[in-house]
Amino acid sequence: METAFDRIKLLIDNESFDLIRKSTVMVVGCGGVGAMCVEALARFGVPKLILVDHDVVNVTNINRQIHATHQTISQKKIEALKDRVLTIQPTCEVIGVDSFINDQTIEQLNKYHVDVIVDAIDTITNKLLLIKHAQENNIKIVSSMGMGNRMDPTKVTIMPLRKTTYDPLAKVMRYQCRKQGLDDTIMVVCSLEQPIKQTVRVNQSSILKESMPPASSSFVPMAAGLACAYQCIEMIVEKERT
Repeated sequence: METAFDRIKLLIDNESFDLIRKSTVMVVGCGGVGAMCVEALARFGVPKLILVDHDVVNVTNINRQIHATHQTISQKKIEALKDRVLTIQPTCEVIGVDSFINDQTIEQLNKYHVDVIVDAIDTITNKLLLIKHAQENNIKIVSSMGMGNRMDPTKVTIMPLRKTTYDPLAKVMRYQCRKQGLDDTIMVVCSLEQPIKQTVRVNQSSILKESMPPASSSFVPMAAGLACAYQCIEMIVEKERT
């Protein structure tokens, strides 16, 4: 009898696939990068996914977020993404955590036993907080760097944080990891493309990110999400190789 995972089992050995089918991945941030990562993991057979986000789908998300459609506008991102996952892998256990991660909410992650965390958060402070949580609890983590203001998906790659170049976000993350005593050899998904400088003010908000939001394409965030998912699978099956 054919199954959805038959072609995957032609690609990797049975032991590795068994590890994947026993794994749990937490994705923090369910925007362009995080949502594509979740979908790829569901299609690859990860049976338990924990989705962490507090945002709702906005019309401006449609250009780059795979769960964002005109039918899902105003839905919680974790709910829209859960519905999508269950159409792909109906037996998947999908847990939604309706929260932004910060220093007041980080402790709630302790209730979940996970094999890998995907950091797809936008803000530096909270990215560092999540990396610290993972390292203190001996959890594998892959962190997405800046994907805005870029067009070329072929420039997306995976490398240790300390080896990143071009990426302004990664530069700050390298500095802050070293300053805070965090391991800067963690694997990150980054782009080798020089970001464009976004100079258009779209409204009069006093919050810079709202008045001058980063430009975005469908290509780069989705490529980054696929790369994050790939790195997750590599981390899960790594124990089989050692």
